[in-house]
Amino acid sequence: MSKTDQSEVNTLGFASTTMELKKNFKQVEEIMANFAKSYEHMDLDPFNLMKSSAEWYAALAKDPQKAINANLSFMQKSMELYQQSLTNMLGGTVASDPVIQEDRSDRRFKHEGWADQPAFNAIKQSYLLTSKWLRDQVQGVEGLDEHTAEKVEFFTERYLDALSPTNFAATNPAVIEKVIETKGANLVHGLKNMLEDLEAGKGELRIRMTDTSAFELGVNVATTPGKVVFQNRMFQLIQYTPATEKALKRPLLVIPPWINKYYIMDLQPKNSLLKWLVDQGHTVFVVSWVNPDASYADTEFSDYVTEGVLEAVDAVERATGESDINMIGYCIGGSLLATSLAYMKAKGDTRVKSATFFTTMLDFSDPGELGVFIDEEQICGLEKKMGESGYLDGSQMAGTFNLMRANDLIWSFYINNYLLGNDPRPFDLLYWNSDSTRMPAKMHAWYLRNLYLENNLCKPGGVTIDGVSIDISKVDIPVCFVSAIEDHIAPWKSTYSGAKLFSGDVRFILGGSGHIAGIINPPAAGKYGYRVTDELPADPEIWAAEAAVNEGSWWPEWDRWVKVFDSEEVAARNPGDRGMTIIENAPGSYVKRTLNDVAPAQPVAVETAQAETAKPAQTAANDAQDDLTAIKGIGPKIAKVLNLSGITRYEQLVALGAEGLKRLLVGIDERYNRYDTSTWPEQAKTLMS
Repeated sequence: MSKTDQSEVNTLGFASTTMELKKNFKQVEEIMANFAKSYEHMDLDPFNLMKSSAEWYAALAKDPQKAINANLSFMQKSMELYQQSLTNMLGGTVASDPVIQEDRSDRRFKHEGWADQPAFNAIKQSYLLTSKWLRDQVQGVEGLDEHTAEKVEFFTERYLDALSPTNFAATNPAVIEKVIETKGANLVHGLKNMLEDLEAGKGELRIRMTDTSAFELGVNVATTPGKVVFQNRMFQLIQYTPATEKALKRPLLVIPPWINKYYIMDLQPKNSLLKWLVDQGHTVFVVSWVNPDASYADTEFSDYVTEGVLEAVDAVERATGESDINMIGYCIGGSLLATSLAYMKAKGDTRVKSATFFTTMLDFSDPGELGVFIDEEQICGLEKKMGESGYLDGSQMAGTFNLMRANDLIWSFYINNYLLGNDPRPFDLLYWNSDSTRMPAKMHAWYLRNLYLENNLCKPGGVTIDGVSIDISKVDIPVCFVSAIEDHIAPWKSTYSGAKLFSGDVRFILGGSGHIAGIINPPAAGKYGYRVTDELPADPEIWAAEAAVNEGSWWPEWDRWVKVFDSEEVAARNPGDRGMTIIENAPGSYVKRTLNDVAPAQPVAVETAQAETAKPAQTAANDAQDDLTAIKGIGPKIAKVLNLSGITRYEQLVALGAEGLKRLLVGIDERYNRYDTSTWPEQAKTLMS
């Protein structure tokens, strides 16, 4: 809603406010009725909590003393709270020694009303006491397997988060204060915010975290100057414009995760890691992954290695003339980088001379809170859903991460936008967080099973990429791991375990804060500090105790480390210096593709996709039409597009040639420019023979 609309709402009298509320509640009623009709067949238990809860209850019943002790403690504390609250009410003040106190890190109760007003103080303590009682019931129950226990505890915490009195208008002093101040206009405006979010989510409530209209890629986020110098169907490669006269001889290639967009490393000039690297004299390249749609349903993890990392390495070599490069991988991009390095080692490819891993897990034996979402039942449910659409919608992945920090990433915005009636504020980090990507069905199913569920990546020969057995322990180049002590997505002790897999020299850096802030920590901020050593004892706790703590950002520490291996300088390289075609300006077009840009779904049988290791070339049963999907790079959707354009035979592809095919596709839809047609004619010629 605009500021003008907000002003109009604030001028409403009580009667008109009531009418407006009735009108909007009618809209809510209609939307929720449509929502219920549309989702009547929806799986209401995707996490299989009914089974886990039943197992917990059965285990608790075998140990009644645990429940009895929890209940007795709860009753005793409740009586103390009752007596204290009665005294507070009669005296009009709040006792200085509460029965129970929230953690210092709990920001939900920061409004002074929770501490100063007896009624709200009693509500808060009642909630905290009930929460403790329920935690006592679910924690440490004997007879439960570890995974079920973790799942029950995790979702109990999410249940308690949802029931917090701060989430209800009638029990939140800040909301009541705002109602009095605005004569209820905040509720009207909050209701309209909710309606807009419901409509934008097509019946699914997607709470806006920020004002997305305040940002535009290439204008006020992702603004570091550069050019797209290469692209294929998997990614665009950005080479950044140098900021120094001299540059390090070895170029630097950055592999971001494909579950998020790369520009988390290039939000604003003041906190852009990519700009800082350029300023230090690195010739920086970054991969900008495509946001896949249903046409990528059969894309595999191995494609991210061969058509992703390896083709990016090839392109960097062509762009700079250097065969020795340094690489960085972030999160799952680091898992991909480690896999690629093992693949290259097996192939005798020695072009990568050092590798750095940001918040990267290679040993998934202890994945932290994410582990509660990984089991056979949940993965089967995901596979079924992805089989229908061809991909995992990015909002589902974002919802999982938000659920892990529900108070900060869900309920705080619920209160701000709907109860207080405020519009979301512009915030570049939250704009990036809301700019979700999709996961190809076949790749994501493979990734969840082989890495999280079966933990195969850390096992020699545990996974095979394009027929090559992967063994990370054979990678002997210098590597550096950078982790964050409060990381809940890639717990630092798990990343530490992965760092010990390599056979070469390893440096381990442990920064402060979490998965994002621990990495995007510019030196000018002077925040967090870090530990670093080159010796990695078996126990990570011993490492942390013995490693010296340094002040400020770890960025300069890493820069000194990587320059030890190659301090030679050359004249700074500009994009296109060696004849590479400049496709477009950074940040490129791939990164601008949103969740709304979706090709029509072509369902894929994920179970069948898992069993296939190679798709044999075959001709269609109809002699008048060849199977274009037998060509690597042409999925069902593009095959259909070509068929509708009259291209049904391999010989037509050969006749058109790579450039002719590119022009044809771009003429149909500019977004098809992402497809690399360079090998299609040769593949077609091979199939013809």
